[in-house]
Amino acid sequence: MKKLSFFNSKILLVAFLAIFVASCSEDEKNAIDLEQEQTLDKTDLKTILETDNVSGIADNVINNVFINKGTAGKASKETTDTCYDAVYSETGFVLTFNNCVLNGTSDVNGTLTVVYAVGLEESAFTVTYNDFYVGAIKINGSRSMVISSDQMSSTINFNVTSDLTVILEDDTEVIETGTKTVGIAFGQTLEENIFSVEGNWTLKVGADTYSVNVTKALKSNLACSYVSEGTMDVNKNGLAVTVDFGAGECDDKATLTYPDGTEQEIVIEE
Repeated sequence: MKKLSFFNSKILLVAFLAIFVASCSEDEKNAIDLEQEQTLDKTDLKTILETDNVSGIADNVINNVFINKGTAGKASKETTDTCYDAVYSETGFVLTFNNCVLNGTSDVNGTLTVVYAVGLEESAFTVTYNDFYVGAIKINGSRSMVISSDQMSSTINFNVTSDLTVILEDDTEVIETGTKTVGIAFGQTLEENIFSVEGNWTLKVGADTYSVNVTKALKSNLACSYVSEGTMDVNKNGLAVTVDFGAGECDDKATLTYPDGTEQEIVIEE
């Protein structure tokens, strides 16, 4: 399975961190029939693990602003870039975009507001999206992030709380609520750079609702392109399934366990 997309988007936010911390389908069918017909497949897993693609792009937009503009010395100033206006205050800024192309993204339009607090070992910010577009994809809602670091153990943790509504290009509505904790432990080799995800969140994608509870941290590393470790419980429209990604093997497989004890191994990218 492809590495969780928020792993990748949060890598860019490490640079930002350095600024602060030195970062029912038919009426005749009854509920039992519906549950028996439900399955969890590779498309569902991709949906669960890759929903952060769009909001990750938005994170990168914010990161780009921090990298190029920074926050020091920006209080109470208005700045006009080639494609966005920025109004800074002591506690954050408001960005208004007009057909921006940042770090290879599609056209970025709309407004986002960032409010942040800076501490010695922990920083936090909340981003509010107001009709924020990346290409034809629209984002509304908010995402809060608390960032903490431990220099002794060379780790950074991002505790992310989301309440977002995303309208995709095909008009599918995606609603994400809940909390994820993304951890990054730095090592000397690619294999020793470990990414982990824990948390509980809910996704509503079109007619499907997924409730996700990570029961053992989902992990990967820079040398592997897949989620290689961890378990999560997924409830899809009332069907409860346990998903096991293994104990560290770098492969594109997951084992599903259904309520009746049936197990199924699937390959996500085949």
